[in-house]
Amino acid sequence: MFLGKVLAVKYNPEIHHRKSIRLKGYDYLQDGAYFITICVENRECLFGKIVNREMQLNEAGKMIQKWWLELKNKFSNLELDVFVVMPNHFHGVVVLQKYGGADLCICPKTKKMGERVNKKTGEHVGSLPEIIQWFKTMTTNAYILGVKSGKFPPFDRRVWQRNYYEHIIRNEKSWEKIKNYIIQNPERWKNDKFL
Repeated sequence: MFLGKVLAVKYNPEIHHRKSIRLKGYDYLQDGAYFITICVENRECLFGKIVNREMQLNEAGKMIQKWWLELKNKFSNLELDVFVVMPNHFHGVVVLQKYGGADLCICPKTKKMGERVNKKTGEHVGSLPEIIQWFKTMTTNAYILGVKSGKFPPFDRRVWQRNYYEHIIRNEKSWEKIKNYIIQNPERWKNDKFL
C-alpha cells in the first residue's frame, strides 16, 4: 500500500499530452472490417492458460467471451467475426455495416457513453471507439464483481490497458491472413509478443 506523499504536478502541454493512435481523419463509424487487439494491464495472465497449444479459459476468460458476443446485441451496426481470448490479451475482428444498405437515421449523441440510436429501429449504433469502450467498461465491471466474490484473481489498478490496437482490414487477402493469425494465436503462445 502506498503511504507516501502525493505531489501535485502542474500541467505542461509540452510533456503532458496524450497522442491518439487512431488514424487521423478516419471515420470509425463507416462500413468496414477491423482487427482489434486489447491487452490486459501489465500483461497479467487473468483469463486462463495455454495447455497443449490450446487456450483454456478460466471463469474470467469465459466472462470476457460472453461480453464480446453480447456486442452484437448492443450495437446493431456490428457483426463479429473470428476472435480469441488469450491469457493476457484479446484479438477479434469486427465488421461495421449499415442496415442492409439502408440509410442510417441517427439521432444526435445522447449523454450515455456517446451512443447513437437508429430512429427507425431504436437499435444502438456505435463507432469502433464507442464499441470497444463499452466492451472494456462492461468487462471491467464484471471483473470487479468477480474479484469481490473471490472467483477472479485480483488486478493492478485496471483490467485493460488504456488504449487498444486496431487495424483497418482493406482487402480479402489481409482478412484471411488476420483470421489465420487469430485462430493460430494459442499455438504460437510461446513466441507471442504479448507474453
